[in-house]
Amino acid sequence: MQKDTGITAAVESFGQGVWVRVKVVPGASRSKVVGMLGDRLKLAVAAPPEGGKANKAVCKLISEGLGVPGRDVVVSVGTSKPQKTLTITGLTVDGVIERLESLMAD
Repeated sequence: MQKDTGITAAVESFGQGVWVRVKVVPGASRSKVVGMLGDRLKLAVAAPPEGGKANKAVCKLISEGLGVPGRDVVVSVGTSKPQKTLTITGLTVDGVIERLESLMAD
C-alpha cells in the first residue's frame, strides 16, 4: 500500500480543532505555501529563525491563507525546530484541506 502524500497526510482532527504538520524553511525570499514534502506541508517564510519571528510568520501566512483570525493558528509543537505542528481552530478538517489545496494550486 502506497502512503498518502497529499495534503490529507498532514492534516488531522483533534477535539475542537485541526492539527497541521509542517516543515518550515525560514529566511526565504518570500513567504508562501510550497507544497507537500513527505507527510508535511512545506512552508517558506521570509522571517529569520530567531526570537520567534519565523513562528509568527508561519502563523500569519496560514491564518491569512485560511481566512481565520491570527489567534486561531498556533505553533503547538516544535517551536524551535523546522518540523512543527500547528493547531488551527475555527475550521473543520475538510475546510482546512480545501483551503490549503487552493493555496498550493496558486
